[in-house]
Amino acid sequence: MERVLFCWSGGKDSALALYEIIQGQIYEVVSLLTTVTEDYNRVSMHSTPRVLLEQQAECLGLPLEIVYIPKDCSIKEYGARMQETLTRFKQDGVLSVVFGDIFLEDVRKYRENNLVKIEMQAVFPLWGRDTVTLAQTFVALGFEAITTCIDSRVLDKGFIGRTIDESFLSELPPGVDPCGENGEYHSFVLNGPVFKERVDCTHGEVVLRDSFCFCDLLQKETAITN
Repeated sequence: MERVLFCWSGGKDSALALYEIIQGQIYEVVSLLTTVTEDYNRVSMHSTPRVLLEQQAECLGLPLEIVYIPKDCSIKEYGARMQETLTRFKQDGVLSVVFGDIFLEDVRKYRENNLVKIEMQAVFPLWGRDTVTLAQTFVALGFEAITTCIDSRVLDKGFIGRTIDESFLSELPPGVDPCGENGEYHSFVLNGPVFKERVDCTHGEVVLRDSFCFCDLLQKETAITN
């Protein structure tokens, strides 16, 4: 199997893409790769605390590579820090990076253009698939995820900190992508078919920052075994 690096957000689409990669038995994931905002020690945009990201990787049974970026990071600096890490993996024989993107053409082009500079390629296992079906499949497979960030301009505050299930999907307003592909919401996955054990955490404070509403997640001392 080809060894690949997996660009991991900790959210729903990443988990479903990882499931697809594992089921396909074509690629071997050598490590998860996540950007963390160093000023806050949290996953960028998803706002997941680094400690829970690390626990999540342990529950998946996969190594975790963190790229630290400053708040208000420029595209140039982001690219430079990512390239440094990717080059290191390439030198170890890893030539492809997996992403959970679904239909944003500009995002895909940006990723592909950056990778081609260092002679690596991108893999998009969910690309072009219907997001209604993908969201329903995620729930049907038994994944457990909660929303950690919502765009309050398109979603009511009541959607923050909720479990993504059939009820959640049915209550999404018209025009909101079921997978949140346009940034309507972000999530954190606690359990599912690719997990060896469940990430155990609890809800913390809910805060509004600019137009985004965030639900903090707090670590518990132990994880619950499946």
